[in-house]
Amino acid sequence: MEHSGLWSLVPTFIVLIVALATHRTFEALLCGALLGYVIVDPSDFFSAFVDSLLNVMQDPTIGWIILVCGLFGSLIHLLVASGGATAFANSLLGFVKTRRSALIVTWLLGLVLFIDDYLNALTIGSSMKPVTDKFRVSREMLAYIVDSTAAPVCVLVPLSTWAIYVAGLLESNGLAETGQGLEAYVKAIPFAIYGWIAALTVPLVAWGVIPPLGAMRRAELRAAEGELAPPNSEAITLDIPQTSSEQTPRLAYFALPIVVLIGATVYFEIDALKGVLVATAFTVAMYVGLRLMTFASALDSVFAGFKTMLYALAIIVMSFVLKAVNDELGLTLFVIETVSPWLSRALLPAVVFVTLSGITFSTGSFWGVYAVSLPIVIPLAQSLEVHPWLAIGAVVSSGAFGSHACFYGDASVLSASAAGCNNMAHVLTQLPYALLAAAISTVIFVALGYVY
Repeated sequence: MEHSGLWSLVPTFIVLIVALATHRTFEALLCGALLGYVIVDPSDFFSAFVDSLLNVMQDPTIGWIILVCGLFGSLIHLLVASGGATAFANSLLGFVKTRRSALIVTWLLGLVLFIDDYLNALTIGSSMKPVTDKFRVSREMLAYIVDSTAAPVCVLVPLSTWAIYVAGLLESNGLAETGQGLEAYVKAIPFAIYGWIAALTVPLVAWGVIPPLGAMRRAELRAAEGELAPPNSEAITLDIPQTSSEQTPRLAYFALPIVVLIGATVYFEIDALKGVLVATAFTVAMYVGLRLMTFASALDSVFAGFKTMLYALAIIVMSFVLKAVNDELGLTLFVIETVSPWLSRALLPAVVFVTLSGITFSTGSFWGVYAVSLPIVIPLAQSLEVHPWLAIGAVVSSGAFGSHACFYGDASVLSASAAGCNNMAHVLTQLPYALLAAAISTVIFVALGYVY
């Protein structure tokens, strides 16, 4: 595989510059992707771009994401329309008496829903928004907490979509026998340092040990004056009406669908699509059977909820187009080749973490970077006699950082959407905490590199 040298960096730099200048994510991704195809095929870049867009739309992964996210929008719409989400929020308000406890409860719920980062972000963000709103928590702070318990927590739990994916890569790269990938992945969990630090930073922020930093401080001051959401949040926010059922809201209307959602996801081997399909069908049947809705109005809610996810999905689709052109330009390979001369036995874990974190942050590709980098990092670690699980933990940590910090990463977009927050505002307020966790993680990786 070849790369385009420094030219491979240009599309990503353009995306970052346009996004920071305009605070518009989709437009920035579009500019970066188009410019990338100008570099790849100057004479017919538009056809190359359209072909890439069609290839992305035909990708089973994108189909999976569209269905999962859309159906989560449908399920959330049903929960709100039935009054179940209101009942859930009211029940929490019986226990949550302060702003601090609202943030801690949000964090704890995020730790419980560790199965999948999509399930976590959309369920926790949408259900906790009424609770945190009561205590004038900025939507940016809510999105930060939700996002911090998505990928950073998923990499720490062997029964998650992230762990299952990496386990498969470990088997294919010879570090585990067939069927033993998850058992092998458990050995890397103690070294997934970024996940531990990012998840444990949240309660320190909630308790005020770490104060609101930079843009988050301004967001919290704005929220204290009653303006909870940042400007330009309308397009990405889940636009769901309030309760439409005339019956008294009951907690069971919320709790039973969520239990079915989690149970079905686990039953179908941590497949969020099958889980949300079963949960949505169950919820429609339950609400129609209880006469909360007619069958026609329940299906109207399903389609209305699906539509609320369109803008978020457009960002995710365009991020995959950018990933495709970055792959054609050989961005990941170029960066790895560039830093290889700096690798040493003690510094390899830290260099791997910092380098791959930069790639995942700038490209929005997390699992893709795992697939490309693990076959390179594992032989490097073996040749330098580096602790293998420490090296793998560095790779896993880099993906968690990228998912946490990238403004067009799927988890960041969905966390912002569920929290009702402009995703650029979300990432800019979250970035100081993500960088703090990354800096601490880098120091720990350096120390562990020398210790091992």
